Amino acid sequence: MIFERVVLTITEVGMVLYWVFASLVVLDVMYIPPEYMYSDYTNPLVVAWNWSFFPIDIIFALTGLVARFGNVSRANELYLSVFSLSLMFCAGLMAISYWAINSEFDPFWWGVNLWLLFLSSYCLVLLLRRQNGVNRITSPVKS
Repeated sequence: MIFERVVLTITEVGMVLYWVFASLVVLDVMYIPPEYMYSDYTNPLVVAWNWSFFPIDIIFALTGLVARFGNVSRANELYLSVFSLSLMFCAGLMAISYWAINSEFDPFWWGVNLWLLFLSSYCLVLLLRRQNGVNRITSPVKS
């Protein structure tokens, strides 16, 4: 449980920092070399596509952090966690889908977004199993 909390927190804080850096680049306060940018990063349509992730990324990061560190009831913690993990999954899946459709592969950007997919799936399954009192994988037994 502590491992998931730490990894989720690092991921969510990392997402907030990504958008802080992206904002600083847009405002010409910071420079990032082109080799670290996503493919076709100067194309206005691709820029709009990237910024379309801002709301989903920030919402999943903030709701996840509030679920773990906010002063919320157990029920609200569960709702916020499920909501956050669902949005995290969607954000990763949308990015991977976009690059797959465009037949583009960059190990860094694919890795980050596959991380979002796998981490959210893993943590969501663990969370729901804990909620339902299931601690291990069981197979249904027919009687």
